Amino acid sequence: MFDLRQLRYFVEVAETLSFTQAAQRLHISQPPLSQQIQALEADLGVRLLDRNRRRVALTEPGRIFLVEAKAILARAESARTVVTEAAAGFTGQLRLAYAVSVSFHRALPETLLRFSHAAPGVSLHLVEMPTGAQYDALLSGQIDVGLLRAPPEGVANARQLTMEVIDEEPLILALPAGHRLAKQEVVSMGDLARESFVAPPRTAAATLIDRLTMLANKARFRPNIRQEAQQIPSLLPLVAAGLGVALVPASLQAVHMEKVAFARIDDPEAFWYLAVASRTDNTSPVLESFLRTVREARTKLGLG
Repeated sequence: MFDLRQLRYFVEVAETLSFTQAAQRLHISQPPLSQQIQALEADLGVRLLDRNRRRVALTEPGRIFLVEAKAILARAESARTVVTEAAAGFTGQLRLAYAVSVSFHRALPETLLRFSHAAPGVSLHLVEMPTGAQYDALLSGQIDVGLLRAPPEGVANARQLTMEVIDEEPLILALPAGHRLAKQEVVSMGDLARESFVAPPRTAAATLIDRLTMLANKARFRPNIRQEAQQIPSLLPLVAAGLGVALVPASLQAVHMEKVAFARIDDPEAFWYLAVASRTDNTSPVLESFLRTVREARTKLGLG
């Protein structure tokens, strides 16, 4: 059966109609070239070229075979490209989940923009998902990678996951604009001991509730959660309505809402991890390409 090398040799001869020129372009001597063309003709049982000392011409079967040979070589090159890009993580699909609170963090659009440019052949499937649900989805193989918050205490099977911290995002206080502390740039947690809080239920944002509880315990009080909202952005209308104050990520300041003020918290532990997580045994080139992009975005944005 003929091989791709013989096809390339034949195409060169057919296009130049000269064994001498074809041998020069292929960087081989003329005798091996002639032998390979003869072997190709013998395998096909067809004379492809009429040649003598003065001229080389394509036979009618040779003209037909030239078209097919070029098509085969093009498909072979396409297959090479597809396989190479797949191995480099530039084609395929990636299932990405991100926590709702991550929606406002600048790392998300920066990463997605960079990845779409670096790997335009990858089909990206996006879904919003709470941090806790992302762990389950990663372990069950429903998603490939997650942008989430640091794990709450006691997350099962965490050792099967690899996590890289992208940012230590400050947690700030959202207050009603008319609140007694609203004009302060920095607020102490101790000043909030008698305040009512609005917060998501622990099932929706365990890491945020854990951090709020820890900060309050340091200030020697237990937070009084008066009202719950399923999504962190949904806390702001409740704050605006005067139902309480809320601990929120600093990136939520991008949501400009009338009657809501923000203040920093005077505690070095008032921050929230943003991390990228994947299964330890997932060695997909597409995943590796995405993780490289996350690191590039983190460096570009000066996070860490």
